[in-house]
Amino acid sequence: MDNFILVLAYLCIGVLLRRLPAMPENSGIALNMYVLYVALPALILKNVPQLQFSAELLIPAITPWFLLLAVVATVLLLSKLLQWSREVTGALLIVLPLGNTSFLGFPMTEALFGATAMPYAVVYDQVGSFIALATYVTIIAALYSPTAAKPTAKGITLKIITFPSFIALALGLLLRGNDYPPLATQLIDNLAATLVPVVMIAAGFALTVKFSKAEILPLVSALGIKLVLMPALAALLWLGLGYSGTAVNISIFQAAMPPMISAGAIAIMAGLAPRLVSGIIGLGILTGLLTLPLVSWLLH
Repeated sequence: MDNFILVLAYLCIGVLLRRLPAMPENSGIALNMYVLYVALPALILKNVPQLQFSAELLIPAITPWFLLLAVVATVLLLSKLLQWSREVTGALLIVLPLGNTSFLGFPMTEALFGATAMPYAVVYDQVGSFIALATYVTIIAALYSPTAAKPTAKGITLKIITFPSFIALALGLLLRGNDYPPLATQLIDNLAATLVPVVMIAAGFALTVKFSKAEILPLVSALGIKLVLMPALAALLWLGLGYSGTAVNISIFQAAMPPMISAGAIAIMAGLAPRLVSGIIGLGILTGLLTLPLVSWLLH
């Protein structure tokens, strides 16, 4: 509970910092870039060598891809039934399948489940959310945006293998079974420890809720799919098959994360319903801070 209170405190600090005239408008972007290129790779380097390969790891690896297919089908069905525009449909196809499984998922997992659960959260994020961000989101943004260049296999592959967290993942797997030098261990631990405060301050700094009355139905539908339907489907899949344990719990918990901020940024840059996307991201974070402890309580 103490860690969860700290997460809320960091978020509030970010909100307050945004009100300071001295803070540049792009401060949130700068903080997120630090997390993306420094803190997140450090956390991956810290946790990946701890992975013990077993059949259990397939659970957090499979879950995000199963959910992606289910969410895409749901969005396309709702779009047809409710006659959403191509712009709204494209935005929801980008924002909804992917959760904030690293920036918010890592600190919340550690706060509510402890450090021993982190390797499963890393697998869910890296095998699911990260690869989907680099592939699926890139393709959907290109297909639905009238201005984006068509994606190529070479471009997508290059984007994956040059991404900082992918490089850290590859290094971590190569170094499994070997200890880092003491100084390197201290450096990695110190940098990884900055992820939680920096990312939550950045989230608080960027927090905004802006949407028009016409966007209320897509907004409510999006939050319902992301925060309720997805964890319910994950629970139905694994508990229905008779599986249980930490791998299942973390997979369900990660499925309950609010929408990924990075995916929202891509949707906005592609010109796909920017006001709606901002509302989904902002309200998703606020609502998630209430629903995630509830999901954790149900799992415990």
